[in-house]
Amino acid sequence: MTEKYLITGFSGFVSRHFCEYLERNKINAFIKGIDVQDHDLNFDDYKYLSFDFEKIDLLSVNDIERVLSEFRPNFILHLASYSSVAFSWKAPITSFNNNTNIFLNILEAIRKLNLDTRILSVGSSEEYGNIREENLPLREDTPLNPTSPYAVARVSQELLSNIYLRGYGLDIVLTRSFNHIGPMQKDIFVIASFAKQLMMIKKSNYSYGNLITGDVSIIRDFNDVRDVVSAYYLLLHSGKKGEIYNVCSGKGISLREVISIMADILNIKISITVDETLIRPDENKIIIGCNEKIKQSLGWNPEYTLKESLCDTLNYWDSIL
Repeated sequence: MTEKYLITGFSGFVSRHFCEYLERNKINAFIKGIDVQDHDLNFDDYKYLSFDFEKIDLLSVNDIERVLSEFRPNFILHLASYSSVAFSWKAPITSFNNNTNIFLNILEAIRKLNLDTRILSVGSSEEYGNIREENLPLREDTPLNPTSPYAVARVSQELLSNIYLRGYGLDIVLTRSFNHIGPMQKDIFVIASFAKQLMMIKKSNYSYGNLITGDVSIIRDFNDVRDVVSAYYLLLHSGKKGEIYNVCSGKGISLREVISIMADILNIKISITVDETLIRPDENKIIIGCNEKIKQSLGWNPEYTLKESLCDTLNYWDSIL
């Protein structure tokens, strides 16, 4: 049977990797992609997938109801959002209203149309906020303490999910996804930004360069995007309704250490200049998750090492610069 997936935020890099996961695993699927931006996917490259794409704004209630009524998906992978924490500090109203209301519009359309559709609500590790080191790793039952407009919107998304689960019986599975990295990520995100800058230094034929950064002492739990999308597929098919799952590596590393690894891969020496404008207010200093729940419940295991992810990210920037 051909599965029908509605993917919001279709033009982003996670969506592309999800489609590649389906293709690589020879899963026959019909993908309906929606986004406010054009995509750059070549549909002819895919043997097992068929596609339809529509450029719409999920803030338009009429458009989302029409798409859902016509397509009637088995699964919704909800990736659409302003996903930058930094942007949420610059434009908190826009970020919060968009991220909360587009999700609410989807839920309400499914309720009104009485669709039998499973939704994956993608949340964020940012929901946990600043946690004392002795309380790490972060588990799904760790109390939430969001410290940015973006994080508050993600918590709101969870609360809306709970209401539509309990009140209307919608089939929703939830994630708290930790930082993911990999080829094709935009350079507004920290690792992609580092990779681009480092590759530009390498291509300039200098053995030494200067990197512009924010706070490189912060520690993050990085997941390869290809491991993330394999988790999303498992959650869509086998996750327990109403449950929240951390999607993380379970390991933490400082940004300074990440820079050092990438510089070693490229065989260049780096100095660091901190740009104060890149430091966010009330930054989470350390985020490390526990992935035991998704591993034990679904048999998911990360396959890519951090070094492999960084090598592939650098190779991507090498190919486009």
